[in-house]
Amino acid sequence: MEQDRTARIWLVLGMLVLIFAALHFASAIIAPVTFALFIIAIVWPLQSALQKRIPKLLALVVTLLITVAVIAVLISLVIWGFGLVVKWLVLNTGRFQTLYVQATDWLEEHGIAVKSLLTDNYDARWITGAVQHAGGRGYRLMSFTVIAFAFTVLGLLEVDIVRKNIERLGNPKVRQSLLLAGEDIAAKFQKYMLVRSSMSVLTGVVVWSFALIAGLELATAWGVIAFVLNYIPFIGPLFATVFPTLFALAQFESWKLAIAVFACLNVIQFFIGSYLEPRIAGATLSMSPFLVLFAVFFWSFLWGISGAFMGVPIMIAALTVCEEHDSSRWIAVLLSGQGSKAS
Repeated sequence: MEQDRTARIWLVLGMLVLIFAALHFASAIIAPVTFALFIIAIVWPLQSALQKRIPKLLALVVTLLITVAVIAVLISLVIWGFGLVVKWLVLNTGRFQTLYVQATDWLEEHGIAVKSLLTDNYDARWITGAVQHAGGRGYRLMSFTVIAFAFTVLGLLEVDIVRKNIERLGNPKVRQSLLLAGEDIAAKFQKYMLVRSSMSVLTGVVVWSFALIAGLELATAWGVIAFVLNYIPFIGPLFATVFPTLFALAQFESWKLAIAVFACLNVIQFFIGSYLEPRIAGATLSMSPFLVLFAVFFWSFLWGISGAFMGVPIMIAALTVCEEHDSSRWIAVLLSGQGSKAS
């Protein structure tokens, strides 16, 4: 009996490894399809409300236009913010040259021959490789966008059809379970995006306020960049921290002040992104804050940036499905992070 149980455990573990390996190697298709399903769940209330007043195809067009407009606004804000930063850097190139000379001189005085090291190890193939890498990422991003958009359009057209097909199932228990799980997952996705958007706005306001107090130029741009990039967990805040630090180094021409800016920005990002947001999202969505962080890191390992964005929604869907079945409800209870309420 004990041997059978051990064999089943190893069989389940082996199946999980194979499933996650398949998800990793098929990420070019599965990741954009998963993102499309997430978008469908978010925008479906708008689509459903419009369908009651105007024809279905026209409602679809309006829903897609609004969705694309929101994404375009976010992208435009990032471009605007970085555009201001680039203009400032072009006008102040001499400051970076001065800092570079000071840094290399200091390293040379301490026995680190940076200039000769760069000269001896310089290889033009680095530039070619970097360009090819950037081109490959651009192609993957375009492919991701096209696939996600196509499945979003098809999915919005078929939501009603899928619902009717489920309602025609002969097993009432399966029918009710699928309908309730789908509605619950969609509602939780919408709550998650509401929390994420609120925390992004808070991050942008706090970073903007800090930049004003610290005397950083382009404070509004840094606040806008922090707001938009915060939608990409951990990776976005990392960029929103590093760039202002380099900017502070050029503006103040002081390593100590740059380090202070870096430390303060990290405290802000850590408190909001790693403490406040997981707790609010966990309380709202019945998820453990530890599980929220784990989901981001695990799925970013499998799918990169798209996985970092989709990690928490995937975990939300998985736990919601577990809640619908008696045999797996213990998993949702164990990972809910609501022990105090249960007591």
